[in-house]
Amino acid sequence: MLDVVVVMDPIGSIKIAKDSTFAMLLEAQRRGHRLWYVLPGGLWVRDGRAGATAAPLTVRDAYKDHYELGDASQFELGPGHVVLMRTDPPVDTDYLNDTQVLGLAQRAGALVVNDPQGLRDLNEKLGSLEFPQCCPPSLVSRDSAALKAFVAEVGQAVVKPLDGMGGRSIFRVAAGEPNVNVILETITANGKHLAVAQKYLPEIAQGDKRILLVDGEPIDYCLARIPQGDEFRGNLAAGGRGEGRPLSERDRWIAAQVGPEMRRRGMVFVGLDVIGDYLTEVNVTSPTCIRELDAQFGINIAGTLFDAIERRAAVAFAKR
Repeated sequence: MLDVVVVMDPIGSIKIAKDSTFAMLLEAQRRGHRLWYVLPGGLWVRDGRAGATAAPLTVRDAYKDHYELGDASQFELGPGHVVLMRTDPPVDTDYLNDTQVLGLAQRAGALVVNDPQGLRDLNEKLGSLEFPQCCPPSLVSRDSAALKAFVAEVGQAVVKPLDGMGGRSIFRVAAGEPNVNVILETITANGKHLAVAQKYLPEIAQGDKRILLVDGEPIDYCLARIPQGDEFRGNLAAGGRGEGRPLSERDRWIAAQVGPEMRRRGMVFVGLDVIGDYLTEVNVTSPTCIRELDAQFGINIAGTLFDAIERRAAVAFAKR
């Protein structure tokens, strides 16, 4: 039996029909593991030892009655603890500080999923560019003039900040349009912040595919998030419709390019965003789409994930 300690957004406000963290908790509980819910702001360090203020957690797949918490207590994190780091972006100073705390827990013997250093190192927009053979033409810059020249070169581009999620602050811009200057100035905060521009891929009309990797290996199905109405963004949070599909050969090729490096870095659960034939993002903080794919194909992705977690835990805890 493992102690599964979850660091997540407030559990009372999640939408259980779509929440991948909730799917993980249901599976961990089904396997007989103890669940602990870290209270918001509940990570701490005392004399170099990382700990958590957490409450025993019971979950139920029942709308508006999906969890129950016991009395909170404080304990150090170490061997026997599997910590699921599942808070949503932005990856701001508070998030980075929490990964530092979890790094101490990891060194004390806890298994942290995903690896804290990997969470710090892999910006989700920049992470895809470590695999340029998979990506569309792209530019990352603070320089609005350089970004504008890139848009002119490719004709149309998608421009976004490096710290967004759920489709927020994503712009589709065309060469010569009158708003291009103000869009680029806004995205970069007049040259203070890096932004990424990627060639616009018209295949977005067929969906922005989410491919899930478990310990470097792809799940056989992806969720294509299809834009609706006059919206060009496929994100579910922006109103996109989710449609499950088997992976294509190109999808599997992209997964084979990225997967081994994710496994090497301890990124046990990763979401790849693919439009057409191109990788656009590598999501490592809180990838989603488990529940949608499970429902459409009768699979158990969290079960596959916990198989991998238990294998890693057996190796990690045997060394202590």
